Amino acid sequence: MAAPSPSFAHMGLDPRLLQAIAELGWARPTLIQDKAIPLALEGKDLLARARTGSGKTAAYAIPLIQRLLQLKQGPAVQEQAVRALVLVPTKELGRQATTMLRDLAAYCTRHVRIADLSAPTEPAAQRPLLMEKPDVVVGTPGRVLAHVLSHGLSLRNSLELLVLDEADLLLSFGFEDDLKSLLCHLPRIHQSFLMSATFSPDVEALKELVLHNPVTLRLQEAQLPGPAQLQQWRLELGTEEDKCLVLYALLKLGLLRGRALLFAGALERSYRLRLFLEQLGLPAGLLNAQLPARSRCHILSQFNQGFYDYLIATDELDMVESQAQARTRRKARKGPKVDKGQDPEFGVSRGIDFQDVAAVINFDVPPTLEAYVHRAGRTARADNPGTVLTFVLPSECPQLDAIEEVLGADNAEAAIQPYQFHMEEIEGLRYRCRDAMRSVTKQAIKEARLRDIKDELLNSEKLKTYFEDNPRDLHLLRHDRPLHPAIIKPHLRHVPDYLVPPSLRSVARPHLSKRKRQRHKPPAHNRAGFQSRGTRNPLRSFRYLGRKPRRLAKKEEETVA
Repeated sequence: MAAPSPSFAHMGLDPRLLQAIAELGWARPTLIQDKAIPLALEGKDLLARARTGSGKTAAYAIPLIQRLLQLKQGPAVQEQAVRALVLVPTKELGRQATTMLRDLAAYCTRHVRIADLSAPTEPAAQRPLLMEKPDVVVGTPGRVLAHVLSHGLSLRNSLELLVLDEADLLLSFGFEDDLKSLLCHLPRIHQSFLMSATFSPDVEALKELVLHNPVTLRLQEAQLPGPAQLQQWRLELGTEEDKCLVLYALLKLGLLRGRALLFAGALERSYRLRLFLEQLGLPAGLLNAQLPARSRCHILSQFNQGFYDYLIATDELDMVESQAQARTRRKARKGPKVDKGQDPEFGVSRGIDFQDVAAVINFDVPPTLEAYVHRAGRTARADNPGTVLTFVLPSECPQLDAIEEVLGADNAEAAIQPYQFHMEEIEGLRYRCRDAMRSVTKQAIKEARLRDIKDELLNSEKLKTYFEDNPRDLHLLRHDRPLHPAIIKPHLRHVPDYLVPPSLRSVARPHLSKRKRQRHKPPAHNRAGFQSRGTRNPLRSFRYLGRKPRRLAKKEEETVA
């Protein structure tokens, strides 16, 4: 007889927590939740590995809230204090974890209070939150340590639960020293969870520092969903121009349905890609580590709300490598830390809750297997389907072959399949693609970056007071030399019917702006005095009105009478 399928109701959870889970629409726990939650409720330390999008956040959030509710309902009166600490590597992941915790505590907000220290606000503005002694604190190690050292946060006598989310990134992001210092301010006895997508040497190092006789969960699951949920394709192309041409055809002909996340390998290439899409009349958002956290949250919110269908991102890998090299150089010369404008608490591949992403397009091949897995994990989340398409140049084939070999060994069915695309069918679009690419010059990229920086300065809340005291600086900034962005060519916004390949006309959905214009009835009289007659040949559907219309003549006669 088959074992009954697991459910949250059989885990002994508080009714208020079960009600919140039901409201979130979770019928059954995922594999990581089914294995981790009972062990966590028993008070054991956990080291859990599960792929991106498998429900790791809820796997620690549910037992965390359950434990807090049990403490509040105990016979002894508990003094209000910080009982749980959730450490995250990025501000975006902190925001996501806070949202999840608040959703699960929706029916017990009087008993479980949550503070997010990773939010893009000044530490001084967060002190009133900590004075209220929230039950749960979420933040990056650097921000939490700063509050501890300033005596705004006390953990030594009250903390009972420590969570390290995305633990494999915590040390990679340069938080090793902060973590070691922070552990000195924690009580010796507390329960700890380490949640990670991979078991890297950094995770093993954290395991020795944090956990005590942990239970290790190595779930026997593939790093990515199977082909029934996630389709993975590779498209081998000869030149960089071919990449842009295929992307032009996929987006402008409507062959790619739904919202898409496009990954570029570097910041300059992401700007180049955005300007290219602007030439085609396709607005796209851009996320990178140089934007302030508030702006990144705003862009993400706009994407999730459907303001635009395409979001261009650069993941944290290039930044992590450069930071690791910078840390090595600083240690060698024992020099001060140098900040080159990138936010060290930024990450796109993980830590951002992209909603309803139908496809991930790797415009540039990911440098490592981990980067590919984390990018692909932005789609096909939960039970939703998704697609990953990777553009490959001849020089990048060995790099993707190595990634595909590991994925095929993990799950032969989930290997990357070749995408059959007949380039000769879209050759008619090549001249338009070249026309768009010519407008994306180095100077245009520079001007676009300057424009973004200028907009951030003008909209900065931190500089608002400064500009009020120094209006001349604001005037100079607003009336600085005019920028010269790339010239938008209107004819590239539309794809004429004669350029749509015959084999794709049954499935292609060209840009809809032309169709929207055709839906409206033409005016009865235009400026030249012509009148339209239905939808016949426009060259034969007009006649000159040499005399006044009968209605108008009759009205004039009545007026005179």
